[in-house]
Amino acid sequence: MKKLSVKKEHIREIFRSFNNLNVLIIGDVMIDSYLWGKVSRISPEAPVPIVAVTKREKRLGGAANVALNVQALGANPILCSVVGVDHEGLAFLDLLKNQKLSQKGILKCRDRITTVKTRVIGNNSQLIRVDDEVETDIETTETQQLIMLISHIIQHDKIDVIIFEDYNKGLITPKLISKVVELARAKGIPTCVDPKKKNFHSYKGVSLFKPNLKELREGLKLDIGADNIPELQRAISSYRVKLKAETIMVTLAEKGILTNSRKVKEHMEAHIRSIADVSGAGDTVISVASLCRALECRDELTAALSNLSGGLVCEQVGVVPIDKERFLEEALKLDFVK
Repeated sequence: MKKLSVKKEHIREIFRSFNNLNVLIIGDVMIDSYLWGKVSRISPEAPVPIVAVTKREKRLGGAANVALNVQALGANPILCSVVGVDHEGLAFLDLLKNQKLSQKGILKCRDRITTVKTRVIGNNSQLIRVDDEVETDIETTETQQLIMLISHIIQHDKIDVIIFEDYNKGLITPKLISKVVELARAKGIPTCVDPKKKNFHSYKGVSLFKPNLKELREGLKLDIGADNIPELQRAISSYRVKLKAETIMVTLAEKGILTNSRKVKEHMEAHIRSIADVSGAGDTVISVASLCRALECRDELTAALSNLSGGLVCEQVGVVPIDKERFLEEALKLDFVK
């Protein structure tokens, strides 16, 4: 990090500029449902804890959690996705409304259920997760409807960056990706991706591609550990050229973050924190990285701020958006900020 030196006022200016950005988020949405309770005994029926429920909670999840992070950072998120015509779909739309998030990019689909992930948390530790979902691709007609909707939003709203938030739940298809990247390129809008395995190789020509190490290893069939940074960088460089992506950023959990572009190949150590829960950290990282990309921040600074944000949200239990004030406070303490 010796090469990077940033003035505190520049960091403050970046955080202020987040407030002027419109972000189009395309991806699988879901409800994160929580059952919170106390555990004081083991079940006589099976060797499992009994959770005495004290609180039930529903939160926006998946790509909608990226929207919450973007909103928490001060920007304006516009979410594009599908929900089912079901009770959970209505609950999802209510959650959007409560959060003052736009519903104009949400399609209602009769042939699908709304994805719900239920986490059971006992004594502040996650004990089990139950997923209710359909993972098949959406129908061709729905893809076409979604492309028309996205095209309309791109034409009529000032979109500063587009995020693909792929959870392998069938919304994002190769056809959707190529069409949106084409629309974005025509308008000069950067495209940022949080990929999953199914469409890993379909994101040709995007601005920023951000897998975690597990996704990278699965996608490229690699057997390289997080400790072997030179070997990882070689594999990433080669794939970046093949994908025609401008930058690839790989999160390595407790080993930090790698960024790889034509000019920059950097590894940043993780910030030592008391980890309570890693769920949702990737959503925060892609949100911060995308806003930095929209502001044309240097790759090293984008990686450093993204790395810091991921660490901060891991300190809280459950999927929660970033706290902008605390994030700024911590960003001003980074060793390259003068």
